[in-house]
Amino acid sequence: MNFEPNRAGRFPRNEIISLLEVNRRYNLAESTSQDLTFGELVALAGGLSALENLNLGYGSSAGSPRLRAGIAGLTGVDAQDVITMPGAAHGLFLLGMELCGPGDEAAIASPCFSPSRDALAGTGVTLRECRLAFDDGYRLTAQALAPHLNSRTRLVSLATPQNPSGVRTPLHELQAIAEMVRRLAPQAYLFIDETYREATYGEEPTPESAARLGPNVVTGASVSKAYGAPGLRIGWLTVPDVGLRERLTIAKMNSVISCSPLDETLAAIVIENRDQVLQPRRKLLAGGRDMVKTWVASRSDRLEWVEPDGGALCCLRLRPSVFDREGVRQFWAALPDAELQLGDGAWFGESSSVFRLGFGYLPPERLSAALAALSTVLDKLARP
Repeated sequence: MNFEPNRAGRFPRNEIISLLEVNRRYNLAESTSQDLTFGELVALAGGLSALENLNLGYGSSAGSPRLRAGIAGLTGVDAQDVITMPGAAHGLFLLGMELCGPGDEAAIASPCFSPSRDALAGTGVTLRECRLAFDDGYRLTAQALAPHLNSRTRLVSLATPQNPSGVRTPLHELQAIAEMVRRLAPQAYLFIDETYREATYGEEPTPESAARLGPNVVTGASVSKAYGAPGLRIGWLTVPDVGLRERLTIAKMNSVISCSPLDETLAAIVIENRDQVLQPRRKLLAGGRDMVKTWVASRSDRLEWVEPDGGALCCLRLRPSVFDREGVRQFWAALPDAELQLGDGAWFGESSSVFRLGFGYLPPERLSAALAALSTVLDKLARP
């Protein structure tokens, strides 16, 4: 047997993995709403007795009928169009594996959640990045995406609201992008990650899903971000194309067999009680966003930001007139001693002068203290 100890892995290493290993006191790197507890979930179910007869055998590869029906209600599609996944990123990976072969290309809007890029890189496809700019507010348009599409394109991937910026692409622009993909890349599917779609602020209405934009459109989401339940490891795809849906179900069977019946049942309970779960989190998101907005205005001599449209996160940039390259390095080096955690822009395909700040994870009093600690770091390091 040949042993290759120095062989590189198929998936590129990204330091975003540190979020699973480190959780500092002032964790502004997390991108979720506040965590849902098991006690809250049991209460929503009506008590543990509601789960006593749950069969823990294998589930269906397509997903439990109860959960698929709940997801169909969220997205406006038929339940048969839904496939559950152990996370939306796994669904994107299987989509890339099924659609992309040697010589094929995939286009992706960047900066983006690194597993969304790296899951596709792991399939071996050639990636073409449509790079969105901080100075343009990270706005994605069909015109910006068009140069990255051609007859070799098999998959186009984007997110709305985006991770890391929280910037939303309006439904009319998504429609224009779907039509452009059909025209310029007729063999391609458009994947739209809607994980933060329901993470709105306060009483703002939930935007319509893109799941019904056409037969070449696949959407994905999960209970991880807006619902605060990443530990359930349940996501989904909506797939109107019958042939592709069958291929993805087979791919899921051959990679994970099925999702956990327990996780699927609990996720169904979360979705069936979504108003009770989402309303307090949306209130906290609105308060957190407003707190950050006020704080950024008070630190405008040091920082600038792109105000988010949705989600639990936003992008800020250290002003280059204040922080040179060495200043940026010192900024990141100073965070551990201040018990601070931020998302490095480099994780997402941006410069390290940009960072992702999450305002949905910490309770308000901890968020306020974290921003004060960050102010102290900025003041110590900024050039006179």
